Amino acid sequence: MNIVVLAGGLSSERDVSFATGQNVAGALRKNGHQVILLDVFMGYGDEEGMDLSNVFEHSQQASVEVSGISKEEPDLAAVKKMRKDQSDCFFGPNVIALCRKADIVFLALHGENGENGKVQAVFDLYGIKYTGTGYLSSALAMDKGLSKKLFEQNGIPTPKGISMKKSECQWGFIKTGLTLPCVVKPCCGGSSIGVSIVRTEEEYEKALQEAFRWEEEVIIEDYIEGREFSVAVIDFSALPVIEIAPLEGFYDYKNKYAAGNTVETCPANIPQEIAGKMQRCAEDVAKALGLDTYSRMDFLLDGEGDIYCLEANTLPGMTATSLIPQEAQAAGMGFEELCEQIIQISLRKYRRTL
Repeated sequence: MNIVVLAGGLSSERDVSFATGQNVAGALRKNGHQVILLDVFMGYGDEEGMDLSNVFEHSQQASVEVSGISKEEPDLAAVKKMRKDQSDCFFGPNVIALCRKADIVFLALHGENGENGKVQAVFDLYGIKYTGTGYLSSALAMDKGLSKKLFEQNGIPTPKGISMKKSECQWGFIKTGLTLPCVVKPCCGGSSIGVSIVRTEEEYEKALQEAFRWEEEVIIEDYIEGREFSVAVIDFSALPVIEIAPLEGFYDYKNKYAAGNTVETCPANIPQEIAGKMQRCAEDVAKALGLDTYSRMDFLLDGEGDIYCLEANTLPGMTATSLIPQEAQAAGMGFEELCEQIIQISLRKYRRTL
């Protein structure tokens, strides 16, 4: 097949997206496909309307070169200045045309621009086939405030919390109605960027300022002391549970993507009863949000044996240190097989609509 792996964009997870895209593109090439790794923002070529008739015959030459994940969040203002046409359009030159020529687009985008449903909605209108869940479930999962409400309505355990817009911000912690310690995080961000654990009222204001640096709405929720886990769900069926144990601090941007900073154990060393409960909960989240292809849910397990679902990820990372490939490996599925299965599940949805 001719496949575009779409990565990059303008989210805080731009570098992570490229790492995912590079891994996926390599796996799909090993599976015999012609694959172009494309930066959704920079596009292909200098101007619209290029002759793309034989582009997949030179797929590797047409692909963007990837340097790796920086230890710091990307400078998006600098990225914007690098674009040759200086357009404010999210889609770079020839992106839509290239994606329309592909048999399917593998979405390797992470963060707000890519996981919030807008790209999926555009592709639906253009008749472009893509991997992953649709625009509505993407939007619901990306908005942590909305997804938390759906968790509560469907009996899915989640930490008590509230959402707060910058225009209506309560800078005094007592007005939140919550107790310390708490967690402050952007409503629609990813990779733990802008997330703070707050233990004092003085830290609360600084945490709000950091979260609002990334978005206009934040989530404030009870801090649950416990072990961190994640469960991937493919086609509504959960994979083995993985435990994430950072050597220092919590599972933030640095610990997620710097090799050696986190100990990951899969299958997790927990009683089967708890593992099964976590897997069933992950499947319930996928059903509640309509995450029909693949997704990954993050959990905390406290000292009393209670589990809490923190959020759902609709386009989980596929980097060298990502969780879902490790879970798939524990279930006997190699990386190339995992990528191929995601392609086939996604294509099956389109066949059902014909």
